Amino acid sequence: MANSLLTIDMITRKSLEILENNLVITRNVNRQYDDSFAVEGAKIGSTLRIRLPDRALVTDGAALQVQDDNEQFTTLTVSTQQHVGINFTSAELTMQLDDFAERVLKPRISQLASTVDANVANTYKQIGNSVGSPGNAPSTALVLLQAQQKLNENAATMSPRYATVNPAANAALVNGLSGFFNPTDVISRQFKNGMMGEQVLGYEEVNMSQSIKVHTCGTRAATGNTTGAAVTAEGATTLTLTVGSGETITVGDVFTIADCFAANPQTRESTGSLFQFVALASSTTTTTATVTVAPIFSAANALCTVVSLPATAKAVIFVGAASGQFAQNMVYHRDDIAFATADLLLPQGVDMASRAVHNGISLRVVRQYDINNDRMPCRVDVLYGFNAIRPQMACRIFG
Repeated sequence: MANSLLTIDMITRKSLEILENNLVITRNVNRQYDDSFAVEGAKIGSTLRIRLPDRALVTDGAALQVQDDNEQFTTLTVSTQQHVGINFTSAELTMQLDDFAERVLKPRISQLASTVDANVANTYKQIGNSVGSPGNAPSTALVLLQAQQKLNENAATMSPRYATVNPAANAALVNGLSGFFNPTDVISRQFKNGMMGEQVLGYEEVNMSQSIKVHTCGTRAATGNTTGAAVTAEGATTLTLTVGSGETITVGDVFTIADCFAANPQTRESTGSLFQFVALASSTTTTTATVTVAPIFSAANALCTVVSLPATAKAVIFVGAASGQFAQNMVYHRDDIAFATADLLLPQGVDMASRAVHNGISLRVVRQYDINNDRMPCRVDVLYGFNAIRPQMACRIFG
């Protein structure tokens, strides 16, 4: 009995299944905005404006004090199109689907998944919350619980929360937590798989990913820096710092300012910890640097982030030594990062073309005959965008 040929729809669905199964960080982020891009088929550069939760001040007494809406917005732009190229012959289309997937599809599409995850992992540069000891892989329950503390202090809901760590951190954590009084099935799974697994210390999953990024700190010194001017306006997005001449501050550098304490967004009271600012743009100093940060609000404002605005001549301490390189393991609530894909156009006049959508991920496969080289090249594409829409609901674990 002759083998039946694999169809382009079968190949597309299998490709999408492999892509989904190989995603780690991206699998656990918010993908509810995908439908907004899929209505008519988005193009590169299509932008969606996302509304953030409103916040207001509670007032005392019987007299009504009406407050204006404080709704905030952020954007999600579909700006990244990536693909892998595959050459397969008509003879290979006679294979069984699982054999074809293992031999032809999986090696390439797993690379595509790793690239997507690596791009999404770059959202660490928008996150100021951080714990851990730079240069040392996290190896205790304490560091995972301290990351949970950061999310709790920023009023993130308790579930779902995830942790994604690099191979070094995974090895250190499994070893460090091996003596704990854990449920038997958890210990058994960790022993057999060498992975942290699910339902650990309040996390839905603690995953290992090779796509975790390494942050290279600027040449600025970790200590000996000060604020060059006080912040006087609510919602300010820049800070003036006095640092060494010619030193650099890179995107993603984290620092604290003396006496500038983080405020709980619900109670507007101090968390007892200094607020951790993150540089959102690079700068090179001439003794004075203007650093772009997320909007700063005092406890008197409905959108408060700090108890009081930063003052002048206050000590500034950066996390990580000058020019140091440190892994950025991530702890995040699902709603920290939004990820969306768009439906790519299905071209006409080609040998094969198909598109499939599942769980908010749209993938396209196109094959065409190359008359110049007598080949049948095929491409597998995804068009997507992502953004850390609520970075306060995540935490970096320095490794």
